[in-house]
Amino acid sequence: MAIAVIFVVSLLLGIPIAFVLGLTAVTHLVVIDNPMFFNVITQRIFAGVNSFSLMAIPFFILAGDLMNKGGITEKLIDFVRELIGCIKGGIAYAVVIVAMILSAILGSANAVAAMLCGVMIPEMKKDGYPEDFSGALIAASAVMGPVIPPSVTFIIYGVLTGVSVNSLYLAGIVPGVLLGVGYAVVIMYYAKKLNFPRAKTSIDFKRLFKSFVVALPALVVPVIMLGGVLAGIFTPTESGAVAVAAAVIVGVFYRTLKLKDIPGVLLNTGTITAAIMMIVAFGNIMGWTLAVDKVPALITSTILGITSNQYLVLAMILAFTIFLGCVMEGFASLIIFAPVLAILATSVGIDPVHFGVVICVMLNIGLITPPVGMLLFVVSNISNIPLSRLSKTILPFAVAAFAVIIALAYMPDVIMYLPRMFGK
Repeated sequence: MAIAVIFVVSLLLGIPIAFVLGLTAVTHLVVIDNPMFFNVITQRIFAGVNSFSLMAIPFFILAGDLMNKGGITEKLIDFVRELIGCIKGGIAYAVVIVAMILSAILGSANAVAAMLCGVMIPEMKKDGYPEDFSGALIAASAVMGPVIPPSVTFIIYGVLTGVSVNSLYLAGIVPGVLLGVGYAVVIMYYAKKLNFPRAKTSIDFKRLFKSFVVALPALVVPVIMLGGVLAGIFTPTESGAVAVAAAVIVGVFYRTLKLKDIPGVLLNTGTITAAIMMIVAFGNIMGWTLAVDKVPALITSTILGITSNQYLVLAMILAFTIFLGCVMEGFASLIIFAPVLAILATSVGIDPVHFGVVICVMLNIGLITPPVGMLLFVVSNISNIPLSRLSKTILPFAVAAFAVIIALAYMPDVIMYLPRMFGK
């Protein structure tokens, strides 16, 4: 009880989540009352981040910053606008499509949201779209960042549970695309209700071809990255370094990446990476104290004492993750609960890759669920749209996302089709 109180109170006080995890873990050790355990806290901190796979995180963050400076977003938007601009609400659909492409390069929801906010909100406002709808659409679309491979979330989940990151990458493609389809349905509804405009009356094939040629270097990057991983040319971790190299090449090609921008980009990358690594490090202490106190075994035995039915257990886990998404930051939830829930899921016969994708997507949808949805804060801060308006407008997109992944949770063959096709 004392542990839960410390955790909740420190969260309410606004203490950074990394220190909340560390403080709660130390409190747990005090409750366990074994002084010898305090001698290994430092070791557990370093063990949490001492993983080759985690090296991909700073690479993807750096790639995102470089591409943002390189103007890649504008080139992609120009191409997609020429392609579907004649459809009612075309620019809204363009946000989803561009988010998919950026997700396949950056692997981070915050990076996708930041890149889209600066470019798309002014464009959509100019075309008469409600400001809160534009912000909510961007926040929702950014959720695909950690789902469509490469994915920082899948890397962390793989490190925590031992599940193949390659398999998670393959399994994440279909859910990522279906999330985009779900958002398109919501856009279709609002396009009719609010009478969204068409950006243009017809397709100009000459301009479409020209915009395609200009955007081609950016479009090729995700193909190279994912194709290289699937072909075994480089590992998922090494694909982060490939993304950085590609970002530099694209920036030089577009002549928009300046040498004077590099120090600021590197500083920002270091700051964000340090914040993520601190969450991972202190979260590892929390996970270790839970394991020492046999909490995973207790949770598993308690739930299996109620039911051992695979579908009911999955329903309970899904309900729990929806609750977590509403009250906790995504990385913290993943680090604390993913190993516990993975053991429970495996014990009732759920495929570990299938479960890994479902749990990662569910926790990422938590990034847009009030009151703690971090993407809502990111979009609100960048665009100056009131958080209260975003929290209300995001609900249809959140419902669509939940509907897609809950359906996929009970259709494992859809998620596992690509991993099985590639022999994973």
